[in-house]
Amino acid sequence: MRRTSARSKLAAAVAVLAATTAFSGLNAGTGGATEQAAASPTGATASAMGFGAGTTGGAGGSTVTVGNASAFISAVQSSGPAIVRVNGTISLSSMTKVAANKTIVGVGTSGRITGSGLNVSKVSNVIIQNIAFSGSNDDAINVEYSTKVWIDHNEISGASDGGIDIKRASDQITVSWNRSRNQNKNMLLGHDDGNGGEDKGKLRVTYHHNWFDGTTQRNPRVRFGNPVHVLNNYFSNVSSYGVASTKEAGVLVEGNYFENTKDPFHLGEGSSPGGSLRAVNNHFVNSGSGQQGGNVNGIPYGYSADSASSVKSKVTAGAGVGKI
Repeated sequence: MRRTSARSKLAAAVAVLAATTAFSGLNAGTGGATEQAAASPTGATASAMGFGAGTTGGAGGSTVTVGNASAFISAVQSSGPAIVRVNGTISLSSMTKVAANKTIVGVGTSGRITGSGLNVSKVSNVIIQNIAFSGSNDDAINVEYSTKVWIDHNEISGASDGGIDIKRASDQITVSWNRSRNQNKNMLLGHDDGNGGEDKGKLRVTYHHNWFDGTTQRNPRVRFGNPVHVLNNYFSNVSSYGVASTKEAGVLVEGNYFENTKDPFHLGEGSSPGGSLRAVNNHFVNSGSGQQGGNVNGIPYGYSADSASSVKSKVTAGAGVGKI
């Protein structure tokens, strides 16, 4: 969402499974909505790792397949748990609120949201998976005052503000296997230097196996969250900078592959003072060495990182829509 201030392989990598049989009996019509019993507990392929582990989404609810904006809005704003399957292009005119206990998942490669984005605000247990977001008049995905959110295998491009912005006391979130391109302000974590009263002890996010494909900045740009885990991501042709740790943040940048990225990570950004950043086992190709310093809290979950040199091939093969 618009604002006035300036600019984690885990417990084994997320399984790359075929999303073919889980919903094979569902009506995939493009108009209206059809309800069926959910064939998978959460409706999503695999499950979240890292800080967002245990996110349940629409578990226990019915499944509805939608193909137009009115059916989509009705489904994602319904009061009970639900798995909302997107089959077709959903054209939104403004940021659309998502209620708690929802899984929003694209069907094959057909699930698209354009025109505006999704607002995950004051809720918990939300999964957004396998959706292509393009041309939002605001953010593609905004998360605020929310916990247990998993954003996975989406494609983000052309949002006029942020790609995936997470702020205002949000916590326990995983952002995984997404591909961002044609995106300037990509992923902001913590919206303002003056919001420590809400954000300290929160904003713990795992970013893993994402492809930052020619993005400009904020991959992510972090305030207050400590630790934040940036693990096994592929940064290619990032024009301004990769990761920035600012204002009391603590970021572990681990096992990433940086290619053609002059400034892979640094401390401070704009008027925001430097936070802490620890960089370990990263791989650099035609890229700078980055800046690090300070103390970062330990990662509180078990995981096994991919070797950084293997990340490019794994992420380009597995990130984005239709890769699950």
